[in-house]
Amino acid sequence: MGAPENRGTGPGGLVVVGALTLPGVRRSVGHARRFLRDMLPPDHPGLDDVVTVVSELVCNAVTHTASGDGGRVTVTLLAGGGRLRLEVADDGAGGGRPRVGAETGAESGRGLRIVDALARAWGYRPDGPGTVVWAEFRSAGRNSFGNSDRGLSRDSPTLMPTAFQGGDR
Repeated sequence: MGAPENRGTGPGGLVVVGALTLPGVRRSVGHARRFLRDMLPPDHPGLDDVVTVVSELVCNAVTHTASGDGGRVTVTLLAGGGRLRLEVADDGAGGGRPRVGAETGAESGRGLRIVDALARAWGYRPDGPGTVVWAEFRSAGRNSFGNSDRGLSRDSPTLMPTAFQGGDR
């Protein structure tokens, strides 16, 4: 379980299923989870893994990058060729690129270990001053995503306004 370096892997052959830009605040983690639950069919075999990974990646972006200093985080879901790809883009300047650190027994610092355990593959690529961290999962084999309205639930029309209201929680 080593830290994958930028492998130059492009999202070749993948189609964007949905994307959501959120403020770089803690409450955005929950909004990112809801977004993916809305985009993927409820019976998708990897749904819980994808939702767990987005939680870790958005939390890392908010905690360790400029996204958490008044910036934004973008979550993108792509699909094709029997795979799902989750990408989380941050605003950068957070003190280095993502890596799996040594186990210290600390309460924090386990996020990328979880990503490494749940994703089929993961890595990152620089994106200007920011970084896009990606994780791939096996697809259910069919490209059916959520509801006919691009997978958005009844609550989704309030997702964006709610995410941008309030303080930094």
